[in-house]
This record gives sequence, C-alpha cells and structure tokens, in this order.
Amino acid sequence: MGLLDRLGRVIRANLNSLISQAEDPEKILEQTVIEMQDELVRLRQAVAQAIATQKRTERQASQSAQMAEEWYRRAQLALQKGDETLAREALARRKSYQETADSLRSQLGQQQTIVSKLKQNMMTLESKLSEAKTKKDMYIARARSAKASQQLNEMLNRSGTNKTIAAFERMEEKVMQMEAQAEATAELAEGDAIERQFRVLEGGGDIDAELASLKAQLTGNSSSRLPSASGSTASAQSAEIDSELEQLRAKLEEG
Repeated sequence: MGLLDRLGRVIRANLNSLISQAEDPEKILEQTVIEMQDELVRLRQAVAQAIATQKRTERQASQSAQMAEEWYRRAQLALQKGDETLAREALARRKSYQETADSLRSQLGQQQTIVSKLKQNMMTLESKLSEAKTKKDMYIARARSAKASQQLNEMLNRSGTNKTIAAFERMEEKVMQMEAQAEATAELAEGDAIERQFRVLEGGGDIDAELASLKAQLTGNSSSRLPSASGSTASAQSAEIDSELEQLRAKLEEG
C-alpha cells in the first residue's frame, strides 16, 4: 500500500509539473476572459428569460384578476335578475379566477426576487470582466517582458556569449589603458618642453650677465688707454726696429 501511495504521488507530481510547464500565461488569460464573456452572455440570456417569465406572469395575474371582477359583475347581474343559481355559478367562477390571480401574484414575487438576483450577478460579472480585461493586458505585457528577460539571461549565461563579452571587456580595458598611456606620455612631453624653456631662459640670463660684464670691462680698458694710445704705439714700434738693427749688426760681425 505504501508503494502504491508513493507511486501515485510521483505520478501526480509529474503531471503537475507537465501542466505547469504547459501553462502559457498569455493563453490562459485570454481563455479566462473568453470564458467570462461566454458566462456573461449566458447570464444575460437567463436574465432576459426571467424578465420575460415575470412579465408573462404579470399579464396572467392581471387577466385572472380582470376575469374574477367580470364574473363578480355577472353574479351581481344574475341576482338582479332573480337567478340565484346562475349567480352562484358566477361566484364559483369568480373564486377560481381569484385563486389563480393570487397564486400568480405569489409566483410573481418569487420571480421578481430571482430577476433581481440575476441582475445583481450580471452586474458583478460585468465589473469583473471589465477588470479582468484591464488586468489581462497588464499581465500579458508583464509576462512578455519576463519571458524576454528570461531569454536574455539564458543567452547571457551561455558559455560562448560569456566568452565574447569577456573578450569585449578585455579589449575595452586595453583601449582605456592605451589612452591612459598616451595621456601620460603627452603630459611628460609637455613637462620636458617647459623644463627646456626654463633652462634656456636661465642659461640666457647667465650669458647676458657675462656679456654685460665683458662689455663693462672693455669699456673701462678702452677709456683708461685712450690718452696715451699714440705714444705707446710709437714706442713699441721703435723698440722693434732697434731689436731688428741689433740682430743685423750681429750677423754682419759674424760674417
């Protein structure tokens, strides 16, 4: 017995799993709305039939009441004519119609209750159907979105897709690294250019200072030698001539 129970549970579990997998929310929602619309059509037909029955009962009750009054008038006429037997027969007919009218009025009260209940149920179903149509569109949109998201996740979870995305991310990181290196090189080059400019400016300042000092020295020396310039030159030339004469004399004496 225990084995049969376990086997039954396994079978029911498998069936429930298959049914759950086969259930498409969009199709189920569409089918539910269709069934509610069919139910509303049947309910409206039932309401219309109940109203028709109620009206027919009202007519029958009214006719029976009129016939009862008519036979009562005839009974009065028979008594006026002195025919008591005919008057008694008319009253019997009146009583039969009166009982029929009372019975129909009793049925009419029950039919009115039924019609009122059916109308209430019909209004409730119409409200639920309207709500179901609104929710159906929303749930179908959500189901489609969830299905698309699930398919996307399944695609992303595939090994090939993961490798492609990983390769793309690596290339993106490599491009970012290359851009960073290019920016760093540009910053270093800019720094070197500025450094060279400062060195030129600093070196040029030293040269200018030395040039100014040299100019000052030359200007000072020139001013100090200007008054005796002609005398010094003549003295130097005379000394050179005397030296050359002495050298010539020495060579003549030796020869």
